[in-house]
Formats: sequence, structure tokens, C-alpha cells
Amino acid sequence: MTVANDHTGSLRGHRALVTGGAGVIAGELLARLSEAGADVLSIDRLPLATPPPDVRHIEGDLALIDLAPVRAFRPQTIFHLAATFERSVETPEFWGENWNDNVVVSHRLTDLVADMGGLETYVFASSYLLYDAAQYLRTAPLGEPTSVAEDARLRPRNLCGAAKLYAEWEIDFSRQVQHAAFRAVHARIYRVYGRGSRDVVSRWVRAALGGEAIEVYHPENRFDYVFAGDVAEGLLRMATTPAAAGPLNLATGQARSIHEVMAAIEAATGVRLDATIQSADEPFEASQADVARLRSTLGWSPQTRLEDGVAKLVAYERARRVAVAAR
Repeated sequence: MTVANDHTGSLRGHRALVTGGAGVIAGELLARLSEAGADVLSIDRLPLATPPPDVRHIEGDLALIDLAPVRAFRPQTIFHLAATFERSVETPEFWGENWNDNVVVSHRLTDLVADMGGLETYVFASSYLLYDAAQYLRTAPLGEPTSVAEDARLRPRNLCGAAKLYAEWEIDFSRQVQHAAFRAVHARIYRVYGRGSRDVVSRWVRAALGGEAIEVYHPENRFDYVFAGDVAEGLLRMATTPAAAGPLNLATGQARSIHEVMAAIEAATGVRLDATIQSADEPFEASQADVARLRSTLGWSPQTRLEDGVAKLVAYERARRVAVAAR
């Protein structure tokens, strides 16, 4: 994996903590940090399948484990990716998961680093779910997607969005009130898809290759899909760009419809999706990120087209199926 960031030379020997290290975005990020020569500590409840060189991994729940190893590591940069999501209708069980994995984990980490010393940059993986959804949801399909900028109205769409907004505020509180010296960046990430993920694009790719049927709701909906590799690259650039601070949308800036996602999957797999269009008692969405601030700050924006990203997923899933069959 090639690191395209001009600032990565400064990461050799740099101590970086990555939470949620077993996640899809984190896997891409760990590889980039390792290639750049950083000294990396990863934490997740799950093990790493194959840790890259110079990556140490702690297996444990950040809401419960002793954080003394983090203090001893004295990270210079933190990439806080650990989180849990429930994109469909939230179940009663998710209240507890959200509290543990999103609120408690972020609070413990921020409370630790507020007075730890030595931390230079805190990159928090936030979400577009904290924006007021009334800006891009309608009772009928929208003709054009709504571009949402960082200064748009904030009104979390669900529990996850509320937890992300609270974490942003707590991180800012530690700087503004407790006078912590680190630079904070809140990466407001849109719809991520990536290799080995549980996102809807990956699930539909696996369904196509496995000859399984899928159910589709509101195929007119349009989302800003961003490839996990681009998200990792963006987070790395935020960490190594001194001008990056505060909220930054991390997305392509171009909404694509569910119809287009299905067409990309069919083109890449050569398989006609067995799709059933279902009605849904939910509003229609047409949203995309305003990425002007991202581009002006980083001189960069995600480059992977949906069609190219889907082709990468298909290649990954086909290789995985071959490996499983060979066992």
C-alpha cells in the first residue's frame, strides 16, 4: 500500500494509538502507519488477523480495561475509531451498546489524555449522523442531493449521532476548559464501505457472488459513499497537516443512488442481483458532504470512484471465497 501523503516522513518513530484497530477503516490505517515507520499501539475487543510490522495490539474492551498501557505508551497522535453503529431502526439493546462503546469509551480516552501530556494530535472519527437530518430527508424522493457543510445545523439523527456529538464536545472541552495542548480534528465521516466490512455494499457483493437474494428499500435514495481506504488516507492527512483542526467532512462530495450501487455490483461481478424492492415507512434521503473545507485544508479529497471501490470489494470477496474453499 503506497502512502501518498507528503507529511508521512515525519511519522518515522512517531507513537500513534489506534482504537478500534480490528475495524475496516483501522485495517487500512494501520497498514499506512506501519509503512510510514510509525510505532503503533492498537486496541480492540477483537484480535488483529495479521498485525502489520511495528504494530502492537491490546485485545480488550476500552470501556473496561486498565488504561495504564496507553499512559505508558504516551501516544503523540491518537486515532479514535472505536465505535458501534446501528444504521437501521435502533433496538432497545442498542441503548446499552451505544452507551458502552460510544459514550463510555470516548469519555475514558479523553479523560486520560486531557492531563497525560505529550499528546500532539487527537483525530476523532465522528459522523455525519450528528447533522440535522431535516436538511436532507423528505417524504418523497429528492431531485438533487443536499450538500451539508461543517457549519450546518446540528441535531443528531440517532443515538450514535448523539454520542459522536457529545464526544466532539468533550474533546473540545478538554482543550478549551482544561487547557489540554493537543490539536483536535473531528472527521465527520459519511457512508463507509470497504473490504471485509458489514456495510450494505459489501453485503450485496457477497450476496451477488453467493447467489443470494437481497431486499432493497428506497432505491432512489442517494448517499455519499466513501471507500475505507480513502477514509484512512484522510485521517492520516488530518493528523499530519498542522492546519487541520475542528470538524472536517470526510467523504467524496458526490451522492450516488442505490440504483447506481446495484449497477456497479452487477458490472463488477457479472451477476444480476436477485433484488426485491420493498416499501418502507421511512423518509427518503439524498445527502452528500460539502468537501470544500476538506480540500482547502488538506489539498486532497477521496479519489476512489464507487465503481472502482466496488471492483476492489469484488476482488477481495472472490479471493476470500477461494481461500475458504481451499481449507
